[in-house]
Amino acid sequence: MSVHIEAKKGEIAETILLPGDPLRAKWIAETFFENPKCFNKVRGMLGYTGTYKGKPISVMGTGMGIPSISIYTHELIKDYGVKNLIRVGSAGSYQPHINLRDIVIAMSASSNSGVNSLRFKGANFAPTADFELFQHAIDVAKSKNIPVKAGNIFSSDEFYTDDAKEYKKWSKFNVLCVEMETAGLYTIAAQHQVSALSILTISDSLVTGESTSSEAREKSFKDMIEIAVELA
Repeated sequence: MSVHIEAKKGEIAETILLPGDPLRAKWIAETFFENPKCFNKVRGMLGYTGTYKGKPISVMGTGMGIPSISIYTHELIKDYGVKNLIRVGSAGSYQPHINLRDIVIAMSASSNSGVNSLRFKGANFAPTADFELFQHAIDVAKSKNIPVKAGNIFSSDEFYTDDAKEYKKWSKFNVLCVEMETAGLYTIAAQHQVSALSILTISDSLVTGESTSSEAREKSFKDMIEIAVELA
């Protein structure tokens, strides 16, 4: 029995989109889904199920950070049979060639989180994307003429860091951007042998200090969601 999700069996589709912000989940459902119905309001973490081009699809907020997304994805998989989990979120660029509003697909996720260190007793687990979902997303992006970049990203436990230049040690090793959830998502998916993918929109740059306006974010987020909904 799920502790944090009040949906009944069968109310959540096998494919779910996972923004961090529950209000963005509401926007996605109302903008892209046909006949969306709310299945969760517990802790304000809104979730909806509808259809897209006739196929069932769900969306639900996950909150911020690896512990939060790990709780929700565990329950979605174990209690509701979700098979495809697609994070759709924002990220900060670590590279001069990764610009505002660019879309990055995470092939793998480095992290400073202690969660996997505890789980694997100090050994390093490498959280990676599902290949079929990744390949499908690339194909969809090409068909829609939406440019994407792909590679290793960084999932951080810290939003505000003491050292503003700390990102440079990761950028030297070609890490593309930073966010706070993907390493947790990929690990839980691997544990339960289901599929996961993170599609991210660059909302700010640690290289230039630039950030996007709310209006610009809405437009760029729409491109990202147009890729994600086709994966149902």
